[in-house]
Amino acid sequence: MRRAEATAGFDRSIVDVTAHRPWPMPDAPWVMTQTWNDLLFAHWRIDASDLRRSVPDAFELDLFEGEAWLGVVPFHMTNVGFRGMPALPWLSAFPELNVRTYVRAGDRAGVYFFSLDAARRPAVAAARGLLNLPYYTADMGVERRADGVGYRSRRRSRDRAEFSAAYEPAGTAFLPRPGSIEYFLTERYCLYHCDRSGRPYRLDIHHPPWRLQVARAAIETNTMAAASSLAIAGPPALLHFAARQDAVAWWPVRLSDQPG
Repeated sequence: MRRAEATAGFDRSIVDVTAHRPWPMPDAPWVMTQTWNDLLFAHWRIDASDLRRSVPDAFELDLFEGEAWLGVVPFHMTNVGFRGMPALPWLSAFPELNVRTYVRAGDRAGVYFFSLDAARRPAVAAARGLLNLPYYTADMGVERRADGVGYRSRRRSRDRAEFSAAYEPAGTAFLPRPGSIEYFLTERYCLYHCDRSGRPYRLDIHHPPWRLQVARAAIETNTMAAASSLAIAGPPALLHFAARQDAVAWWPVRLSDQPG
């Protein structure tokens, strides 16, 4: 399979679009750019008590109408780079695959990652070293097709974390309505994790509002949740596609050092 084609350059004007944010952007300068392309948001309901055992106690599970959700999100990255530094073609573009759920600390809702698979070993090493995020190196391929995207990933480890699917948009683009399940699952402006000493932190991000489409997906293989000892059954309850999202990110700050 051929790689997905590179996309256009990063849109730096996104930092001027802030009215949609649930809280103000951090006062510190952002440090990193990323563009996320051809995303599939595949979501399953999951038992909240099972999920609670896998999420650090520092973070409260964020439920939608009493239900917990687990997402498997394949996409490919471009424009990955640090502020003020030129992007390196081989290092700044690669596939990534996330397994995530939804948590909050105080009044700020965010994302908690159980795993992040990527096709670039240096990016995996940097994210593990700097952020203690559960990144893994995987053999991955993305193919743009006339009717959508072909995606495959196999982790380079013994836990047999694999994902392969074909997916495509199946509706017109829309902005998620506040209070809707689509808004709950996607409109999040931080991630939460713990550093190597077990201290919880928040890493803020910024992006424009999501433009989603209902999606279709034929998932051939999916052992991503099982690799994190999480149980899901059957096809995903919700499928959404997003063509592109530009984002900036800040350095993490320990929760004890943050207001709110």
